[in-house]
Amino acid sequence: MTSLGHVPFSVLDLANVPDGSDVGTALKNSIDLARHVEALGYQRFWVAEHHNMPGIASSAPGVLIAHVADATSSIRVGSGGVMLPNHAPLVVAEQFGMLEALHPGRIDLGIGRAPGTDPVTAHALRRDTDPLSAEDFPQQLGELLAFFSGRFPEGHPYRRITAVPGLGNEPAIWLLGSSDFSAQLAGWLGLPFSFAHHFSARNTMPALGAYRSNFHPSETLARPHAMVAVAVICAETDERAEWLAGSSTLSFVRLRTGTPGRLPTPEEAATHVYSPTEQLVLQTRSAGLIVGGPAKVREELSRLLEETDADELMITTTVHSHEERLRSYELVADIAQVRDAPRTAVGPR
Repeated sequence: MTSLGHVPFSVLDLANVPDGSDVGTALKNSIDLARHVEALGYQRFWVAEHHNMPGIASSAPGVLIAHVADATSSIRVGSGGVMLPNHAPLVVAEQFGMLEALHPGRIDLGIGRAPGTDPVTAHALRRDTDPLSAEDFPQQLGELLAFFSGRFPEGHPYRRITAVPGLGNEPAIWLLGSSDFSAQLAGWLGLPFSFAHHFSARNTMPALGAYRSNFHPSETLARPHAMVAVAVICAETDERAEWLAGSSTLSFVRLRTGTPGRLPTPEEAATHVYSPTEQLVLQTRSAGLIVGGPAKVREELSRLLEETDADELMITTTVHSHEERLRSYELVADIAQVRDAPRTAVGPR
């Protein structure tokens, strides 16, 4: 059983656009955050792919990753994740092969199965009205891995294609999930797995169990490596943290009720009266969110780590103020003894 100070901590960022700000500032703040958490000793910095969401600017992870990696020197940088249904595997192999060639040994390619958006926007991205079936994703993933390795089977139509610069420049590949589908697939393929506890808490333990029970050692990984992503807002006091959390709470409700927008201020959130429907939405969120002062956050992070036996924790923090977000990661770094935690690449050997 692991404990705080004995596992790496990482960061997931969505480049949130606060009300009263703009996309350019949000992206610059993400780069500033990456520098900040690198200095604090966090293991990796991932950005997520979302579309048609006015409050999230990270719609093109590869572009943002390039800027973040160029602005930092040691922290691993990657996607949490690239939504593979939205992209041709060859394009992903070329883009992330280029990132790995430019920043060798520092790039993570986290792959997700969901579209990261609504059905109409997914159609605009894919130019296809058919939803991705459970059978399609493993095929796409297999193509992606083969473009990096050059190991297409004899007779495959893509065998003559060389992914430049993907071939020979394979980043660390992870599978992401919020259910047990990708968990089982990650286990079968011997890949590291990251679970989205922050928005699918009730599925956390079943998915981790499926990953570990189905794990087969591979050239990439000798034993299972499970990372759990959790939303954390930490401030000097419980009361201050709850106040700051109002912004992400109201933003979450608006997203789930079909009215996404920019991240509201905590002042606006404090005056919002939640309808009965919105209150039901809130009940689905609390299990994956840790809010409080240092003592409370330490207790809840320790409990989460004990329950999941995760090999790594990934923190995502959504507050309106960039300065308050930086401070939250500082407090978590102190709580988790981030500088003393072991470092691990978890990538191709």
